[in-house]
Amino acid sequence: MAHSSSHHPYPRSARVNQILREVISEEILRLGDVDERLGFLTVTGVEITADMRQAMVYLDSLDEERAAALEERRAQIQGSVNAQTRLKRTPRLSFMADPAIASGNAVEDALRRQRHDDD
Repeated sequence: MAHSSSHHPYPRSARVNQILREVISEEILRLGDVDERLGFLTVTGVEITADMRQAMVYLDSLDEERAAALEERRAQIQGSVNAQTRLKRTPRLSFMADPAIASGNAVEDALRRQRHDDD
């Protein structure tokens, strides 16, 4: 009998990014119940490095207070990733504001200013 390999429609890193996004989102939501600095924080994406040792977690907004809270809770979030995934090693998580959202906000602000100037 031939060994059937499972063919996935997208690469492993994309699948890992999605799994990490789900696990990290759930953990941040849970932590938001005990640390108000993490309330209403949305994970917009995750990018893991090719060697799977580091992952950049993109968030809808990230001020200094939230960044400090995430750094304080990073080991806890990584522990959750370790417990809920089958990765050989847990990637080190880094957090940053999603540049696409920041640039979208800048465009909206510019359009608002333009409309205001036109009035």
